[in-house]
Amino acid sequence: MEILQYEFMQRALLAGILVGLICPAVGLFIALRRMSMISDALSHVCLSGVAAGMTLGIHPVLSAALFAAGGGLLLERLRKVYRGYSEISIAILLSAGVAIGAIILDLGKGYSANFMSYLFGSIVAISANDLKIISLLGITILLLINMLKKELFAISFDEEHARVSGIPVDSISICFTIMTAVTIALSIRVVGILLVSSLMVLPVATAMRLANSFRGAMMLSILFGETAILIGILASFYLNLAPGGAIVMTSVILLVGTLTYQQLSRKLAIHKGVVSQ
Repeated sequence: MEILQYEFMQRALLAGILVGLICPAVGLFIALRRMSMISDALSHVCLSGVAAGMTLGIHPVLSAALFAAGGGLLLERLRKVYRGYSEISIAILLSAGVAIGAIILDLGKGYSANFMSYLFGSIVAISANDLKIISLLGITILLLINMLKKELFAISFDEEHARVSGIPVDSISICFTIMTAVTIALSIRVVGILLVSSLMVLPVATAMRLANSFRGAMMLSILFGETAILIGILASFYLNLAPGGAIVMTSVILLVGTLTYQQLSRKLAIHKGVVSQ
């Protein structure tokens, strides 16, 4: 293909494929734990991390990962303080992330143009160092998910039963929150800070309408995630669109198409039943 002649597109596609694997894989457990808004809160903490990295001369993806991991630990602490009201802890973290990011950006003037590529993603701006960081940390997250999938599955469906069964719920929850934070930080180069949470939720939402098992939901989530990534990156290249917007809109179209297909199939089945009677 013509686009593969460009090195920046090769990097964008490789980074996108990795992001399309880890986001739905982590997102499925987030959805099962009914904590979909956690990705929004941590993505806004990444905003502060990117701003700090640009101001201090640190690689923005690494600084975003560190800020997000710290935000994840703080979130776990706030969830215990506001036990039973987890949405309050998420709102606190989200507000703090935006406020700190705005202050740091104002102090480090001159970074506004480059910062835009982190808000909505950029296929041109993905460097060789970005790809190395995404690959190293992304593969690590996939290995951890594979190692902890049984424990995460048990905690997602019944946390108290998992605790009684001897599973170290608190430790694994902290580990998973940090994995979520790092996943978001790795994905902002491709999807953007403002849209990364959508890539963790929408493919999972589509898969859960079709799958009959956890394994099926995981496979379909990754399939829908990769489809959205590839179509979005191609649309970004050929139509000169922001990759984050193109990727998320593809995910929305897949979800709406699935819901429409199911509704039409249900109406057709009812119609056939009435006719046969």
